[in-house]
Amino acid sequence: MVPGDKSGHHGGDSFAIVSTSINAPGIELLQFDTLIIGSGLAGLTLAIKLADYKKVGLITKKSLLDGASGWAQGGIAAVLSGDDSLDAHIQDTLTAGGGLCDEDVTRYVVEHGKAAIDWLIDLGVPFTRDGSSGMGYHLTREGGHSRRRIIHAADATGHAVQETLVTRVLRHPNITVLENHLSVDLITGRKLGLPDNCCHGAYALNKLSDEVVTIAAQNTIIATGGTGKVYLYTTNPDTATGDGIAMAWRAGCRVANMEFIQFHPTCLYHPHAKSFLISEAVRGEGGILKLPDGTRFMPQHDERAELAPRDVVARAIDFEMKKRGLDCVYLDISHQSVEFLQEHFPTIYARCLSLGINISKEPIPVVPAAHYTCGGVVADLHARTDVENLYAVGETACSGLHGANRLASNSLLECLVFADAAVSDILGKPYRAIPALPAWDESRVTDADEQIVISHNWAELRHFMWDYVGIVRTNKRLQRAQHRIRLLQDEIHEYYSNFHVSSDLLELRNLVMNAELIVQSALLRHESRGLHFSKDYPGTLPQAKRTVLTPPTYVASA
Repeated sequence: MVPGDKSGHHGGDSFAIVSTSINAPGIELLQFDTLIIGSGLAGLTLAIKLADYKKVGLITKKSLLDGASGWAQGGIAAVLSGDDSLDAHIQDTLTAGGGLCDEDVTRYVVEHGKAAIDWLIDLGVPFTRDGSSGMGYHLTREGGHSRRRIIHAADATGHAVQETLVTRVLRHPNITVLENHLSVDLITGRKLGLPDNCCHGAYALNKLSDEVVTIAAQNTIIATGGTGKVYLYTTNPDTATGDGIAMAWRAGCRVANMEFIQFHPTCLYHPHAKSFLISEAVRGEGGILKLPDGTRFMPQHDERAELAPRDVVARAIDFEMKKRGLDCVYLDISHQSVEFLQEHFPTIYARCLSLGINISKEPIPVVPAAHYTCGGVVADLHARTDVENLYAVGETACSGLHGANRLASNSLLECLVFADAAVSDILGKPYRAIPALPAWDESRVTDADEQIVISHNWAELRHFMWDYVGIVRTNKRLQRAQHRIRLLQDEIHEYYSNFHVSSDLLELRNLVMNAELIVQSALLRHESRGLHFSKDYPGTLPQAKRTVLTPPTYVASA
């Protein structure tokens, strides 16, 4: 049976008390009102806003500050100044999205932008000040935006926001944080043999003890980020292995628009600079892209030049590199003063200088790299998925905001707005009894005999995804990738079925699933739109349609 005292009350509804000692001998099950999987901006926002009303469990597979949100440099887009407008931000988003953005969703997010920023300011996020502006904060401009509307904390906005929110999370008595816990799979009624299509929690691997714990919850939210690590070169942290997308698919959720993987145009090209991003704001503040001989090339590709949306700039760089056999191109911001660079881009300035690159005197070598997953788990305006009591927020979700290409700095905004929407929906729900959940069964598996199989498969996957499913695609390349994915899936399924789970195995299993969804989606799109460019279908169809994949276990909600 499920342990837990149900004597507490919330607005007349009883709720389960969290086990007080998660490491006590014999405890196999934890129970919360709400389980949040992921500790990025979406996850932390959800935890803070729910904790005054619910017992919250937050699991993260490393520490609270590991994840893509903390790596965000540029900032958060919102209409904050008098010379900007909601309609302008909406139009910029729709234009960047290549006709695939949901206009109602876009308007909803943009209209709630200022309230989201005000909430962060009230929490004490140290955004960069500017006494000359009417609102008191410096606003920068990035590619695809027609106005200066990105509020930021120098060039380390994500880190500043995350640190502020983590402090709040750790202080709240109603939030239990489980670090070093990697989700294995969601627990649904269907998996339990029940007639409902409801999520009741998740299994999670405690990476320190190598034990799988069972976590029961009234509501479960996946906020695990994107799947950048499916590619060889990415700006994402090692945690970006598409766990939430894969788990939701296996649980019966539809996914959409997975072919739209955003490649950031400017990742630092240096053998010792793993995944270091050169912010969009560098181009927003006048940075110029150049060939090795100093020739500027972006005006030949798009009239917006360096301020074109990311898909345009990334393809232009890819074209020039392949045409000329280059290892990289160069981003030149050296016309700005040292004082300006140290004030606006202190992290970038210091990191480049540590590698022998003085950006006040020389250009920065850059290459495109996988950056953002624009598709994901289909979610509505309340962040609800196809599985009852399961929500998806942030990069894990396909909310309809980003369409075929995400507008710069709309990602953190999406996290904030949809986290708030999910909170409102969860707080309006009545109590629902959780069925008895079985403990994780490892009675029929053994220890792995050859871990090298996992590392080899991981390397193979990331290499062929980069070669065959990158910035420019063809049917032949996609079919080659699909064939190799199926071979890997067979090997991984056999491994998963016979051996104890490990974090490397679970992440590889999820990455291969994401790769399959990306390739399937790309093969279904017979056009070039936004981030998906096909040499076989270079034109754009007159009507924009989402690519929606439906899992075999999908059951339409009543």
